[in-house]
Amino acid sequence: MRSKNTLAVFAALLLLIGSTSILKAQREWNHLGDKHVDGNSDHDKISLGSSEGWFRQLQIRVEDAPVSFKRVVVHFGNGTDEELQFREVINPGESTRAMDLRGRRRIIKSVEFWYEKVSESSKRPTVRLYGR
Repeated sequence: MRSKNTLAVFAALLLLIGSTSILKAQREWNHLGDKHVDGNSDHDKISLGSSEGWFRQLQIRVEDAPVSFKRVVVHFGNGTDEELQFREVINPGESTRAMDLRGRRRIIKSVEFWYEKVSESSKRPTVRLYGR
């Protein structure tokens, strides 16, 4: 009887550890790429492949100097597009909220940015794209 209880406790612990690892992995952001904003009316693209995986949310982070976003478009592997809606200026050290992608998890082909530097600082802003 005692060995059955020990086995049950051991199985419950394994289940708890496994589910905690899965939840942690679901909360973690994957770095998908970087671009530098070179000036006014800049346009860049971060290209991804199907090997990058499936994503349901994106987040954009800014470093070094503020960036004014004019437009951001996600191009999916199936040929459809989605324009992301968020506040226009993101300061260094800040990010967008977690932006949900329409539908279920999607393969992203590329993400296009239309943006510009906000200040005349000598620093080039860095835009980092993350997905989960």
